[in-house]
Amino acid sequence: MTTQSGPPGDEKSLGQLVSELSEQGARLVRAEIDLAKAEITGRVQKLGLGAALVAAGALLGLYLLGAGIATVIIVLDLWLDLWLAALIVCVLLLVVIAILVLLGIKRIKAGAPPTPARAIDNVQQDIAAVKAGFTA
Repeated sequence: MTTQSGPPGDEKSLGQLVSELSEQGARLVRAEIDLAKAEITGRVQKLGLGAALVAAGALLGLYLLGAGIATVIIVLDLWLDLWLAALIVCVLLLVVIAILVLLGIKRIKAGAPPTPARAIDNVQQDIAAVKAGFTA
């Protein structure tokens, strides 16, 4: 069985048409996968800054422990009670840590969408086009 798809004499068999369809389908799938990879890569790069802010907050958390110990040693002979001096330093560091961590979490949430939206939309359009081609 042959079909007429172009000028006279340019006939393709059903097997050739099916072969072309499978090749085009494979290319389309590869293109959609590449698009999804590009979208995800862009989002991961945006997550980097948020992760760095969270790491900075964690590092300051270690400094909090050291500052608390140093405060106890330094303030031992000073005019403030020991507990009050240590409490003031610890509260100030805790506020800085909380701000850094909250900013980092906000950046992470802003850069992490649930799905690559454009790739999904394109695949749905491709499926609709193929279904329309089979029903026509």
